[in-house]
Amino acid sequence: MTDDDPVRLYRTVRLIRRFEERAVELVHAGQIVGGIHPYLGQEGIAAGVCAALGADDVLAGTHRGHGHVLARGADPARMLAELCGRVTGLNAGRGGSMHAADLSIGVLGANAIVGASGAIITGAVWAHRRRGRDTVGVSFFGDGAVNEGMLLEAFNLAALWRVPVLFVCENNGYATTMPVAGAVAGSIAGRAAAFDLPAVQVDGQDPETVRVAAAAAVDRMRAGGGPELIEARTYRFDAHHTFEHAVRLDYRPPDEVTRGRARDPVRIQGERLSDTDRAAVDAEVEATVDAAVRFALASPEPDPADALTYLYASGLTARTGGG
Repeated sequence: MTDDDPVRLYRTVRLIRRFEERAVELVHAGQIVGGIHPYLGQEGIAAGVCAALGADDVLAGTHRGHGHVLARGADPARMLAELCGRVTGLNAGRGGSMHAADLSIGVLGANAIVGASGAIITGAVWAHRRRGRDTVGVSFFGDGAVNEGMLLEAFNLAALWRVPVLFVCENNGYATTMPVAGAVAGSIAGRAAAFDLPAVQVDGQDPETVRVAAAAAVDRMRAGGGPELIEARTYRFDAHHTFEHAVRLDYRPPDEVTRGRARDPVRIQGERLSDTDRAAVDAEVEATVDAAVRFALASPEPDPADALTYLYASGLTARTGGG
């Protein structure tokens, strides 16, 4: 089931890059309220992992989750409309940046709770398997999540019940502003060893390297193997949150940022293409993102009178407040 086409893999990393750059512009323009956590620099992980998944597989992401949703195949226009809080968004403008979901393609949601994706995906895949389905799941999380009890509990249950979950740690070196060396005793791969989970470290800046590692893990799990962990070493090129663009937090040495940005997943994958193919993809992506921006900004904002819609799964309408 793995998509090993280098052109499509390049298109995914390029789409995420341009989508995120335009989203940052919309934050600064006041069209995306509250800011975002840019996925810039980490595109190779989402692209590589999602290229290894089948149509019926599921995933859950993080607060830095736009790349996961786009790599899985969500409509960029509806995704951007969601970030802008418009009714045409993936979740009618109610999920926003940190909670975007698309159940039609197995995206069970980005998640603002650190480490929550592990519990969500373990439970979801276990339920699918109980129904006899050949489902594999992916839980994306950052290095800051590896000390969260919720994630470690997910490791434990997935291992005990042999739930085929690929736990993908996007280790960008910082939990917000805290260097991983100051927060994680031992190693991230060592956390997996404690639960007898096979684990591998990969270069998260190389989309093809990630794809190969993810495909091998998914094949093993689909054949009856239990959960596995990939620690993808990466580097985020932008701020933890666009809030930093205003406050200018100083926690990453300039020379470190320069070194980190030198290994660009878009460039690395792009160099595997001919100049003609790369130019064609770039033009197509630019047109797609331009159209997404137009769609999002032309879409209506929610009517405040509908604020309580979708509050109940049964469809009941909530009672308005008393006077």
